[in-house]
Amino acid sequence: MGLSDRDKKHLWHPLTQHKLYPEALPISTAKGVYLYDEDGKRYIDGISSWYTCVYGHCHPYILERVTSQMHLLDQVVFSGFTHEPAIRLSEELIKILPQNQGKIFFSDNGSTAVEVGIKMALQYHFNRGEKRNVILSLEEGFHGDTFGAMSASGLSVYNGPFEDFFLEVERIPVPTKSNLGNLLEQLEDRLQNGDIAAFVYEPLVQGAAAMKIHEAEHLNAVLTLVKQYGVICIADEVMTGFGKTGEHFASDFVTTLPDIICLSKALTAGLLPMGVTTCTRKIYDAFYSEELAKGFFHGHTYSANPLACTAALAGIELLTSSEIQENIRCISNWHLEFQEEMEQHPKVMGTRQKGVVFAMDLHLQTDRYGSLRDKLFNHFMDSGVFLRPLGNTIYILAPYVIQREEMDSIYTAIRTVLKIV
Repeated sequence: MGLSDRDKKHLWHPLTQHKLYPEALPISTAKGVYLYDEDGKRYIDGISSWYTCVYGHCHPYILERVTSQMHLLDQVVFSGFTHEPAIRLSEELIKILPQNQGKIFFSDNGSTAVEVGIKMALQYHFNRGEKRNVILSLEEGFHGDTFGAMSASGLSVYNGPFEDFFLEVERIPVPTKSNLGNLLEQLEDRLQNGDIAAFVYEPLVQGAAAMKIHEAEHLNAVLTLVKQYGVICIADEVMTGFGKTGEHFASDFVTTLPDIICLSKALTAGLLPMGVTTCTRKIYDAFYSEELAKGFFHGHTYSANPLACTAALAGIELLTSSEIQENIRCISNWHLEFQEEMEQHPKVMGTRQKGVVFAMDLHLQTDRYGSLRDKLFNHFMDSGVFLRPLGNTIYILAPYVIQREEMDSIYTAIRTVLKIV
């Protein structure tokens, strides 16, 4: 019995309707920018395996560091204990985070990092004796699959069966040049009620919304306004963090800094699961009390796992290296060249680019997971390129170690699909 048949026997895959999509492709190995299936065919990982393996797969330096750590300390409860990898990671993260961040709280994935951020914001107001129970978020945002994170998300394809159980969330349009004045006026009227606890947003790039990009100055205007009314600003940088927008964090482009930042995915270079929620000293101080009940009673079994912390430390060393920073600049420039070409194509409705993120919309309508999207996906895989179109949007978010020849293979696969679409 082959791997595919054995897979069907017991496994239930995420984001999959198994009656329509019974097959899963067995991947045996991965190295650098390549995935290899059980038959030895290789695929360029054009989306860094959901934006995680940004330094390539099985990076030798990260593997070496984590292997050494395995012989010292594999796992320990993080309530009442601490350890060197967690302490060092907190020190190194603070160095590269926006300058107002002061505290690091560990969890185990992106959704829980957002969940922690929302709970921090709600309890922040509760501890100060304020009743604020409304969460503000952007339309078409996506923040994860746990209930708080899902409540703040605006993509109904994920939320439908659960909406009756959500936190109280109100959504505003993504700020643009054309709607900003009216948006700020309406938002200020709404803020007068004093019941909005937090604003949760993906800075600059909304990943699950098909890499929609908005301008820093427009987002900054919204952040400035809500902060004037005591609203806690939560930047979901799970997707955008660690170099993808051209800076270490998308929040680095915005003058008004977030109170809370949520991190995961590329945090550990795709090697191990971990989430981090960072916050300012002001947030932390609202929990610092002689009253036990004012503490933040949230925890995960694998919080600050020493191996995950070590992988994250190695990843930060790579991120801040001159080589990776130069690679990020090169990828950004390649995308700009490709964007100029695609903007002229009659089958392309629009393009956008930010750092290593490139996206283009085709001149056609299709469901997010419809048959045409499947045809696009299958064409890319047949071409040896792993891309996951979202409806009529094709996007690239390749590892920072990709070479020009490999990126050209991705571009060529896209050019070819435009001939047959």
